[in-house]
Amino acid sequence: MTAVRTPDAAEVEAAAASIVDAFAATDGERYFARFADDASFVFHTEPSRLDSRAAYERLWSTWVESGWRVVSCASSERLVQPLPGGAVFSHTVDTTVETGEGRESYRERESIVFAVDGDRLVAVHEHLSPLA
Repeated sequence: MTAVRTPDAAEVEAAAASIVDAFAATDGERYFARFADDASFVFHTEPSRLDSRAAYERLWSTWVESGWRVVSCASSERLVQPLPGGAVFSHTVDTTVETGEGRESYRERESIVFAVDGDRLVAVHEHLSPLA
């Protein structure tokens, strides 16, 4: 029987940082590479849950085609909760984007659920909510 690996906090922080860094660069290829194919996404800005990475990639593509890009994205108030076979990462994220209609800034809370996939962590769920 193979033991279930519990990632350490530094590994979780690094996996989350790579997602945030790719998002901040509007680098869809690098960003989506960190998510499982069957990852799900819950965003307060969207009318329904996205049930796959491909669904989110299609949405992302429409944003980029309309002139959307990330200007800045900063992570703070991080919490790492490792568990056997994965981890939960949550933080506050301050984001500014450029849209076809100008700049918009948001302060949100985000949770990313990671699963151990061999020697790396892969994101299996992302949840974004507004910070009042």
